[in-house]
Amino acid sequence: MSLASFAVQLLNGLASASSLFLIAAGLTLIFGVTRVVNFAHGSLYMLGAFIAFSAGTALGAYDDAALGFWAAALIAGACAALLGAAMEIGVLKRLYDAPELLQLTATFGIVLIVRDAALALWGPEDRLGPRVAGFDGALEIWGRAIPTYDLLLLAIGPVVLVALTLLLRRTRFGLIVRAASENRVIAGALGIDQSRLFTAVFALGAFLAGLAGALTLPREPANLGMDLGVIADAFVVTVLGGLGSIPGAFVAAVIIGVTKALCIAAGNVTIAGITIAMPKLTLVIEFIVMALVLLMRPAGLFGTPATASATPSLPVERALVARPSRRHALVAGLVVVVAFALPFVRDEYALVLTIDILIAALFTASLRLITGGGITSFGHAAYFGIGAYASALAATHGYPFLAALALAPVAASAAALAFGALCVRLSGIYLAMLTLAFAQIVWSIALQWDTVTGGSNGITGVWPPDWLAARAHFYWAVLATTATSLVALVVVAYTPFGYALRASRDSSLRAAASGIDVNARRIKALVIAGAFAGLAGGLFAYSKGGTSPDTLAIPRSVDALVMMLLGGQNALFGPLLGAAAFTWLQDTLGRATDYWRTAVGVVILLIVTVFPFGIGGAFSAWWPRRLLARP
Repeated sequence: MSLASFAVQLLNGLASASSLFLIAAGLTLIFGVTRVVNFAHGSLYMLGAFIAFSAGTALGAYDDAALGFWAAALIAGACAALLGAAMEIGVLKRLYDAPELLQLTATFGIVLIVRDAALALWGPEDRLGPRVAGFDGALEIWGRAIPTYDLLLLAIGPVVLVALTLLLRRTRFGLIVRAASENRVIAGALGIDQSRLFTAVFALGAFLAGLAGALTLPREPANLGMDLGVIADAFVVTVLGGLGSIPGAFVAAVIIGVTKALCIAAGNVTIAGITIAMPKLTLVIEFIVMALVLLMRPAGLFGTPATASATPSLPVERALVARPSRRHALVAGLVVVVAFALPFVRDEYALVLTIDILIAALFTASLRLITGGGITSFGHAAYFGIGAYASALAATHGYPFLAALALAPVAASAAALAFGALCVRLSGIYLAMLTLAFAQIVWSIALQWDTVTGGSNGITGVWPPDWLAARAHFYWAVLATTATSLVALVVVAYTPFGYALRASRDSSLRAAASGIDVNARRIKALVIAGAFAGLAGGLFAYSKGGTSPDTLAIPRSVDALVMMLLGGQNALFGPLLGAAAFTWLQDTLGRATDYWRTAVGVVILLIVTVFPFGIGGAFSAWWPRRLLARP
């Protein structure tokens, strides 16, 4: 790599870091004060880009009018600020005392609604941004052309850092923000109106996200995939720098931006006879960096160690799973009988849909085990995907069905054991982000290891054997496997291990003092959950005829979280109810309208705000009252 190439890539990396810092700064500010993990922050970024496009068109930014572009950028930021404030007032004010998972799920519902709103207003096409007057050329450095707009972005990041630092250090508003960040309880006792403060902070963070989207428009077209594409990077920067630390977010953004740029500049590197295509690492290098830092500094570069959460991991119920009763056994038996008879009364499409529900229910139940034990995971799809790939690879190499399927939980539990041994000392959002990093690393391997995983095409031609070739036969096999696994997971919750895991979640210090090896229990929980998630992945591979990197992607992990909370986090039939509701909504609405995400998002918001115990929890609360109301 020549000095000129190094300089060019370094400048490109710093320009990208400035853009990334703008959105991460808003996310950091919001989390530092409200402690809300705002998954919808990427949606505000996307809307900023689209609004800047429309405003720029109206103000003449596409006619080389410099004032038009900057006015459009400010309009985009202001609109994002208004939307952020509305989001906080309308939804999140109800959830400040709720568990983190409910907050995350609520913001995911907002993501779905905003995505459909953008689709309705701007259509599915990408929207190209204008060339900024005065910064539409290039500057030659050592014989290489550098866009002058990149140099402008490079300067904007430090300017915003200085402005935010002055705001937080030299103004009364900043003093109040820092007080609330340190201790919200004491800040409230001192007379600070936290309701207004939270709204103002959300508006400021949303303004930065919208401004970041607008300023990215000349480099990248506005598109409907921007929201999820940027939020993972923003989370990485926020966690890497230390939650709530604006300087930490800036340093982390620079580290990520420069590291990505240098990977591109390095090209192919040969180490010990092994050639590594460094540009391919740009898909995952930020997660590798974050994982390495968190393993050495669990609170990030500039963060402080997390204290125990003031909110419970479950809304009221403290059991991992609601205790089964005779009534539950009767209902379960009836469900199994009806499900067994389904092939005799419905067509093959209904069987396919029900197979999807059963597999999703098993996957969700495996996630519920570790979540109920206090282990928040944003990357549970890693074990699902590993199981799917293990079975698919075994099948393509001639392994019989049962052997290939048995390999799925073995491979997934082995991955969970390795991951758990590394990360078990982390907790809260830091642990959740490390699970996300692990899943993204595995996803990147599956996407790029063409000779083994098939790359983006995945593995195909994986079908059940002749004795399960009939759809009804395979359905019954999935039904039996899922039913047995769901019962096993409930039994695990009421073993001594389950009670020890519950004690470790409720008070790790007391559990350790009573002789419980807290870390060992958490590792074991990850291994068990990984095994059942892997089994679900193996069944998925055979049901779909193969697998692809999508089985490991972030949306699948989020789907499992949503299904868990829709059904009820500790409701006995929660995974089945959540999987059925979510799958039915997606299938029914997806065939009826292009805007099915809005309906799903509204349902999610209703469940989170009105029925925080989910469908199963709401039914459990209603049923006793119904019995008592009988004459």
